Amino acid sequence: MNAIPFQTIDWNSIDKVEYKGETGVAYWQTLQLDQLRIRIVEYSEDYLADHWCEKGHLVYCLEGEFVSELKTGELIALSKGMSYVVSDAMSNHRSISEKGVKLLIVDGDFLNSKH
Repeated sequence: MNAIPFQTIDWNSIDKVEYKGETGVAYWQTLQLDQLRIRIVEYSEDYLADHWCEKGHLVYCLEGEFVSELKTGELIALSKGMSYVVSDAMSNHRSISEKGVKLLIVDGDFLNSKH
């Protein structure tokens, strides 16, 4: 990964892009650096992701609560102040939010378990 110089991020100046879930919607604000993606992601009430994700992430719950469902059937509840981390290809997971949630999500090549 290339060196990242000191910089601030004004999330108020980054547009929200809407992605429809199987139910509900997700809004992403994305800062894409070389091999690093930083996002503020908000899931609406009654959100269910429309796909199983195999990507690795560092996820921090800023507001609300959600469930990360693993393809194994395991349900992991996270609420404000909690995090999870997983490397690429280490789990199939998808997000579920009954009441809405706001997350900080960081991912990139550094989470590729083959490096």
